[in-house]
Amino acid sequence: TRRYQEDTLVLETDFEAGSSAVRIIDFMPMREGEHSYLVRLVVGLRGEVPMRMDIAPRFSYGTLSPWMRLREDGFAGNVGPDLIVLRTPVTISHEERHVRARFTVKEGERIPFVLSYGSSWKPEPPPIDPEQALRNTQRYWRDWVERFDKPTDWPEAVKRSLITLKALIYRPSGGLIAAPTTSLPEKPGGQLNWDYRYSWIRDATFTLDALLNAGFHEEARAWRDWMLCAIAGQPDEMRIMYKVDGARHIPEWDVPWLDGYGWARPVRVGNAASTQHQADIYGELIDAMHLAARAGVERTERCIEVETKIVEHIEKTWREPGAGLWESRGEPRHYVYSRAMAWVGVDRFLKSKECREHAGPERVKRWEKLRGQIHSEVCNEGYHSGLGRFVEYYGGQTIDACLLLLPLVNFLPIDDPRIAATIKAVEEELMEGGLVRRKKPKSENPQGAFIVCTLWLADCQSMQGRDAEARKTLERVLEIRNDLGLLSEEYNVRGRHLSGNFPQALSHLGLVTTSLGLCGPVLQRGGG
Repeated sequence: TRRYQEDTLVLETDFEAGSSAVRIIDFMPMREGEHSYLVRLVVGLRGEVPMRMDIAPRFSYGTLSPWMRLREDGFAGNVGPDLIVLRTPVTISHEERHVRARFTVKEGERIPFVLSYGSSWKPEPPPIDPEQALRNTQRYWRDWVERFDKPTDWPEAVKRSLITLKALIYRPSGGLIAAPTTSLPEKPGGQLNWDYRYSWIRDATFTLDALLNAGFHEEARAWRDWMLCAIAGQPDEMRIMYKVDGARHIPEWDVPWLDGYGWARPVRVGNAASTQHQADIYGELIDAMHLAARAGVERTERCIEVETKIVEHIEKTWREPGAGLWESRGEPRHYVYSRAMAWVGVDRFLKSKECREHAGPERVKRWEKLRGQIHSEVCNEGYHSGLGRFVEYYGGQTIDACLLLLPLVNFLPIDDPRIAATIKAVEEELMEGGLVRRKKPKSENPQGAFIVCTLWLADCQSMQGRDAEARKTLERVLEIRNDLGLLSEEYNVRGRHLSGNFPQALSHLGLVTTSLGLCGPVLQRGGG
């Protein structure tokens, strides 16, 4: 059995061995310098338990074994620029490309293993006190999450999501990665295997929404500042995603020697979608800035300058087709959500007194006209009168779950008949097992239900005054968390398992926002 220690990222795993028992405690201390550590404590709970340790370190995606040297306190291994050091009081041996040990843990004993990483060209990582590191790590997480004091009926789930999100933030830059994994398949045995170890501009508003409503302004400000650094002074050259340090080149390549999770291939490193045109990201970014400003995160001069340039870019490009929110690698289309987010970008800019003053009356007048023009086109071209609802893209008839965001970004009021019909269509056509798919499945082996879409539905149901249904929808998501309270990108309803990259920031962002929104007043997107 396993669990996180309460309000921490310290993992405990208990093993029963007849009348004996042992506990494994795993954690990573907060990094103070350039070195990182992974600590494992083997704790005897009852009796005596014989144990075996086996480490087979590999680099370059499994191809390279380090040159390993045994020492009195463990071993050191290096390959190219990489260095690892294991320190433990247990006697170990080097066999082929493995490091192994056999030992027995008795009741009350605590046997440490400390694996550290550094550069082979620099002094090796210094030893640390594993017990003191454990106390410091417990204190760090508990002190951090204690800042959360918002009312919610699901405090455990919200705190676990917040801790997970904090762990996905790169502290030096403030950037939040979508997931720490690559190539975990969205479709069993399929090719929908993507690398999510990057920061998406698409997640901008979702991230600020969750952090600000949960009371974590420092992290929200760091995320805002990361975005400003990443896009620099050329919003027209904006990428949809960046490396966590703000770097923009993310070439995609396959790793043919790896079989992949569940035999799903290819295994991918990098993400070619980084070069796609996605019109929605401009609106997402300005919406995020607007939300932050309303929450008291001051709009700097740089913010205003960037937002102005983005609106100028929207004015020039809003009619161009793109890849859409889901990063389609097919034919570019005029996606309704993307076009609506162009409207959001202009609308949020015009709602800011500082932005309007910076732009000047001539541009403000022009952009007020542009705002109305975009809104009118989306309502005319994105709404299908025969079906009585909005559709995925101009000229199409399919329904897409991202259309649930139209009322959430205040494009149209929740009681507008066109919005009500769209929500109803999602519930009737895209739901399975209480969860929402992004699109209607086209095969017998479909992608899983998209977890954050289910949470968007709960938000819409709540806005419609259907509170009992909204709570039921949220609690369906809580049911599919794994035993540690974590969520992936999707859920395979038929196979009854999580799927896609894991843990997924967007799923946990949605869980925080929805859980808080159902229990009290929160900062709403699109407000004045």
